[in-house]
Amino acid sequence: MGFFTLTPFETEALLLSLKVSLWAVFVSLVPGIATAWVLARKNFLGKSFFDSFIHLPLVLPPVVTGYFLLVLLGRKGVIGGFIFKLTGISFAFNWKGAALASAVMAFPLFVRAVRLSLEAVDSRLENAAKTLGAGKIHIFLTITLPLIVPGILTGMILAFARSLSEFGATITFVSNIPGETRTLPLALYTMTQMPDGESGAMRLCVISVVTAFFALMAADFLSQRLSKMIKGD
Repeated sequence: MGFFTLTPFETEALLLSLKVSLWAVFVSLVPGIATAWVLARKNFLGKSFFDSFIHLPLVLPPVVTGYFLLVLLGRKGVIGGFIFKLTGISFAFNWKGAALASAVMAFPLFVRAVRLSLEAVDSRLENAAKTLGAGKIHIFLTITLPLIVPGILTGMILAFARSLSEFGATITFVSNIPGETRTLPLALYTMTQMPDGESGAMRLCVISVVTAFFALMAADFLSQRLSKMIKGD
């Protein structure tokens, strides 16, 4: 088998990683923009605490985050047990849990990118629209949102890249189940635990690097196109 031909094991891990990462970005999109807007535009009691809480996954060991997710959202967890009884949906030990774990770990990066973009928007534009009678939602959708699209895209890139590399929270929350939760990092870990798995581990390393590289290249291309569209070039 040639080096550029993926084995079923590698294909399965790659496709699952892409699926998990895309869903992690998708579920972070609306909550992330809303959270960034609150942090950028509102002053309230406990804002520093809220900000620190949002960024906690960046400084906590990923295993700790995964354990908290298991305690809270496991089938017998405080919240997960209620959700399972109500809807029959379980997050632990399946790909949905892997996407959730990746989203939690990537969420602070997405929020930070969007927040910085929001803080760079000239508030005089929004105030001018307000004096002309535009409502808050209309101002956000027609003025603020188009201006922060590059920041949103940057946040999506960071979240996607972080999700691709997520390991600790994922393996703690959803374990390492073939075809269900074994993403590229977990597949690589599996190879390192197998006798004579060095060549397989190296192939997975290359696949991970190439996937991340092309994702960043595609995102950079889209970012440049969006910037030109916003500037009217």
